[in-house]
Amino acid sequence: MYSSWAYSFAQVLIEVPYLLIQAIIYVSIAYPMIGYSACGYKIFWSFYGIFCTLLCFNYLGMLLVSVTPTIQLASILASASYTMLHLFAGFIVPKPHIPKGWLWLYYLCPTSWALNIMLTSQYGDINKEISVFGETNTVSAFLGDYLGFHQNFLGVTAAVLLIFPIFFASLFAYFIGRLNFQRR
Repeated sequence: MYSSWAYSFAQVLIEVPYLLIQAIIYVSIAYPMIGYSACGYKIFWSFYGIFCTLLCFNYLGMLLVSVTPTIQLASILASASYTMLHLFAGFIVPKPHIPKGWLWLYYLCPTSWALNIMLTSQYGDINKEISVFGETNTVSAFLGDYLGFHQNFLGVTAAVLLIFPIFFASLFAYFIGRLNFQRR
């Protein structure tokens, strides 16, 4: 019999190739369809953001299955956690508008970092004037002022976005080894 760590490692590792292919297919279809710039730098960041987000949600699902005794309970927890992840992503309520007492949840939310890398990599270097909410501003300044996203933090955002899948995969491996819901 294999140890739980070997099983968990194999389970985590086997997800990477098909998620990589899924990210490649998605970016190759959606990126030009959205009309983003055909710059290699921007395509890479879009791919990286999508790939890390797919890893994150996949490993979060595996984690929820590993900590619950039934698939039904895992589904309930998943729907509740996805609601919270999207609520604090910084899109519905932007980061500068989130009350200070709730800002920690914004930073713990992987979707906020994914949204940050997606928007900042595509629009953070554009200095074209736009009119938003009756004010004229550049696109990059709007990202910084309204959403709190800054181009110079793109590397930090990429590093943090990579930490989430590693964290969820590690918790999955830990709970697979520690929890046992079998009945005799």
